[in-house]
Amino acid sequence: QVQFVESGGGLVQVGGSLNLSCAASGSSFSSYDMAWYRQSPGNQRELVAIVYRGHTTFYTPSARGRFTISRDNANNTVFLDMKNLNPGDTGVYYCNAIRRGRHWFDVWGQGTQVTVSL
Repeated sequence: QVQFVESGGGLVQVGGSLNLSCAASGSSFSSYDMAWYRQSPGNQRELVAIVYRGHTTFYTPSARGRFTISRDNANNTVFLDMKNLNPGDTGVYYCNAIRRGRHWFDVWGQGTQVTVSL
């Protein structure tokens, strides 16, 4: 079982930026495709972006052009650089490995809260 610790969230105004980090335990980090997810109040957790083992990336429409996902395999860390934030980006952000379109590990980290105010 891999454990995840997310950090870097906070309160920002519309148009602001944040850089999230997720540290993963274990020795197989480089073998996983990694993803960031967001859960906003009253909604289910949803996919935001993926960085594959080969460092190629995928973004959902709401993230494309504003967010950048990256990974540092030497330090078992995945990042999400978020720019031009809007209130729709508010939520708790989590990371997890992803496989076949589904999160891999059922135990999630505590997440990091992002709040975008007007």
